[in-house]
Amino acid sequence: MGNTPRSRPDAADRAAALVELGTYLKARHYTFVTVTPLTHQRVLRNRSRPRSPDAPAPDLRDAFGWNLPFAHDLLPLPLLDTLLSAQVVSAQGNNTYLSRVRFSSLGGDVYVHSRYPTDQEDAVFFGPDTYRFAGLIREELAVRPLAEGSRVLDIGCGGGPGGMTAVRAAAGPVQELVLADINSQAVLFSQANVRIAQMDRCMCVGSDLFSQVPEGPFDLIVSNPPYLVDAARRTYRHGGGEWGEGLSQRIVQESIAHLAPGGRLILYTGSAVVRGTDSFTGWAGDVAQRAGCTFLQREIDPDVFGEELDRPEYAGVDRIAAIGIVVQRPVLR
Repeated sequence: MGNTPRSRPDAADRAAALVELGTYLKARHYTFVTVTPLTHQRVLRNRSRPRSPDAPAPDLRDAFGWNLPFAHDLLPLPLLDTLLSAQVVSAQGNNTYLSRVRFSSLGGDVYVHSRYPTDQEDAVFFGPDTYRFAGLIREELAVRPLAEGSRVLDIGCGGGPGGMTAVRAAAGPVQELVLADINSQAVLFSQANVRIAQMDRCMCVGSDLFSQVPEGPFDLIVSNPPYLVDAARRTYRHGGGEWGEGLSQRIVQESIAHLAPGGRLILYTGSAVVRGTDSFTGWAGDVAQRAGCTFLQREIDPDVFGEELDRPEYAGVDRIAAIGIVVQRPVLR
């Protein structure tokens, strides 16, 4: 088992294997909070000191959260063979295996996303920003509930946690959830995640923002786009613009036209604060006002990704703040 050459699996086979694994983990009450890559690196370094480097992962969290090699007896053999065939895990020698994905827990669901380290160009990120994004959505919908029968869109969805969190927090069943991302790997992971969550009325589409999104207005649009300047221009990190704000600006500008009367955009992003001024918030507020929309903003974390300030692109930047904004179209009378 696992030693013969295998042809490259198609997307359907890979998605099915991810669903089988995610369902297995969820049934065993698997939980894992994904930390930043730097914290992940430090934890693995610290844990390797008292532990033999050849010792396999003792449990599911180590194998599918911390991405450590595991022995064949950690999983049922039929499941392990399915994962090998779908290239979800790979054989490492010495009868050990390594997962090519990770699973994180959020709000009672488990989400598949990219392995550690997230250095692939098409990596699908999940981490502290994801938890803050989900918290922003839940807090906003607790104050102003999302009505039953609403249409929800998650732009740049990654593995889909934003849109799925909104559906879980809605006052009743939604009419439709659309998860859209330009990254085909994100679309695949989203398809798996909604199936693991047994969430229906959901469509996952490959789309550059709104280009392939189904027509018709949305009652809620949520987004957590990349907001950094990344020299490698990796899809999940690079936001474009002077300090990474380019994609967030596009989302604000283009979302307004796709909102139903009374519909909202909830955007979680980062903003470079220069000489005490958060220029993105000022820009977004002006755009909303010109469109006749209400605008709310709050700073969620005053200092994220401080290590990025070592890069020349951020010369003169005081800090990068994590912010949440809500843009709402007026209700027709």
